[in-house]
Amino acid sequence: MLTNQMQSLIHDYSAGLVATVNSDGSPAVSPKGTFVILDSSTLAFGNIRSPGTLKNLRCNPEVEICFIDVLNRKAVRVSGKAVIAPKAKAPEPLLVAFQGRWPEYLPRISAFVSIHIKSAEMILSPAYDLGYSEKDLRQANMARFIAMD
Repeated sequence: MLTNQMQSLIHDYSAGLVATVNSDGSPAVSPKGTFVILDSSTLAFGNIRSPGTLKNLRCNPEVEICFIDVLNRKAVRVSGKAVIAPKAKAPEPLLVAFQGRWPEYLPRISAFVSIHIKSAEMILSPAYDLGYSEKDLRQANMARFIAMD
């Protein structure tokens, strides 16, 4: 499901915007910064301060996540089904993945949310349609970030 290009973007820009549905049917989006890639069809994040997200996922496990490479103007959108595992009952591979990627956050994580991916797509800025290269966009966006300082 996740191509090598998608996995690289998610690894490098690991803060994902997680979209769930509130009990009244309204949308909810919350950033999560502790994503790991378990395999090409499974992602996970650690619950640190996400009571609303967990509540929504317990009622409706359908989720979408967007990871954005702001410099190169690319994104990965993932849709799937979430499964919540309390930290005490987490499978060993999940704990190993978080120990390897986010060891400083592991003591603060109370549960893990695994997402079994149903679909994933790469999204490119319309600037690519206009003939801009990745190098052009990266240079222009880096200049914007530097100018913010």
